[in-house]
Amino acid sequence: MPDKKTPQSSHRQAIDWADINRRLEHLRLAIEGDWRPQPERVQEILRERARALALPTHVESAPQQQLELLEFSLAREHYGIASACVREVYPLTDFTSVPCTPPFVLGIVNVRGEIVSVIDIRKFFGLPTSGITDLNKVIIIHNDAMLFGIVVDSILDVRHIAVADLLPAANISGMRASYLLGVTPERMAVIDVEKLLGDKKIVVDEEVII
Repeated sequence: MPDKKTPQSSHRQAIDWADINRRLEHLRLAIEGDWRPQPERVQEILRERARALALPTHVESAPQQQLELLEFSLAREHYGIASACVREVYPLTDFTSVPCTPPFVLGIVNVRGEIVSVIDIRKFFGLPTSGITDLNKVIIIHNDAMLFGIVVDSILDVRHIAVADLLPAANISGMRASYLLGVTPERMAVIDVEKLLGDKKIVVDEEVII
């Protein structure tokens, strides 16, 4: 009698969900453990943060005080004068001499109906002179108490310098040295315009000069 074949039944093994959950939990803890710093690393991080907080806060340094200068030539030398005290630059086309005035007083000019006295700053400083031509310019300087013009050879530029960069006028001698704020590193002599405007020697007789 032929053997009867026993039908093959598919045997499925029961899934242990509790075991799977335990394994997943172990895996999660293992992964998190890799990203969690060890106690020694935590202490190191805290020390680094403390050192960073102890560093002085960076404070922006105060901007350097700047001086805007009108640069001009005078007896082949470069000079500068604070543009804040310059009212205007006027071409020296004509002037009227005034008697009984010091040699450095050039005369007076008519600036749009206003009479302005003019001095030859070269003579006042004791510098060599080469005469007056229509190429000369008059820089009209002023403050609250005084106004007059100074004759210069030519206007060169407007420049900005840091006041801290001014050097003592140690190599400049004569009368002009006392009228200088200092000298730039490029050897431009900066005139103390307030001292010049307040000098009593310039206004010898207001009724004659002005």
